[in-house]
Amino acid sequence: MNRILFEKEEISGGGATFGGVRAEHVLKVLHGEVGQILKTGELNGPIGTGEITAIENGLVTVRLTHDAEALAPWVDLILAPPRPRVMKRLLPQLASLGVGRIVLVGAKKVEKDFWGATLLKAEIYRPLLIDGLMQAGTTALPTISTVRNFRKWLRDDLDREFPSARRIVAHPYGADSAPDLGSPSGRLILAVGPEGGWTDEEVALLEEKGFVRYSLGPRILRTDTAVIALLAQLQKTADTPLTVGTNI
Repeated sequence: MNRILFEKEEISGGGATFGGVRAEHVLKVLHGEVGQILKTGELNGPIGTGEITAIENGLVTVRLTHDAEALAPWVDLILAPPRPRVMKRLLPQLASLGVGRIVLVGAKKVEKDFWGATLLKAEIYRPLLIDGLMQAGTTALPTISTVRNFRKWLRDDLDREFPSARRIVAHPYGADSAPDLGSPSGRLILAVGPEGGWTDEEVALLEEKGFVRYSLGPRILRTDTAVIALLAQLQKTADTPLTVGTNI
């Protein structure tokens, strides 16, 4: 947890009082004490610092100064979702790596019972995304939407929702180096298939919409491994560099 984040409604009069996991981290890991300066931020807002002004009964009170812009998302993800337990493990990392929008699509090889998973409820997935943001030290909360009819959405809605022309589809039988996507400005759109892979028809439909194949090599990877590896590779083409570090 590299930055303590607050919901807008938690902040009042330039300060906030908090408990739970965040306070436990401050007190037990950071050995927080009155006068100590913490890295803080407002969810979907600016970042800055918080000075601890009081500690009482497991609650921490801070005076906040948020006057800096947080890192912006640099990529959007079209994902044929894996099993819920894998997805649960993946979500914090997507937030950490700078994904802005996540569209979960009903590709042919997606398990049909996924769409009834409790993970799709905002009260379940939202804390996972916030954990990822606090690790990365930024504030832009990814949005998640679902599309059951993938082919219809590609045909009717993709260009309206994602006007960017910088589109990549991950496929093990594509080029083995990053494709030329032109200007580095604008967000990338990355499409990653299910663990059984995209069908030939789905790859063809994506290519018709301007997606360029990109491969990490001939090995077939699990979805969570593939997505993280792809984002780490493609980050090199984005405007914002990736900083790798440990928890503080």
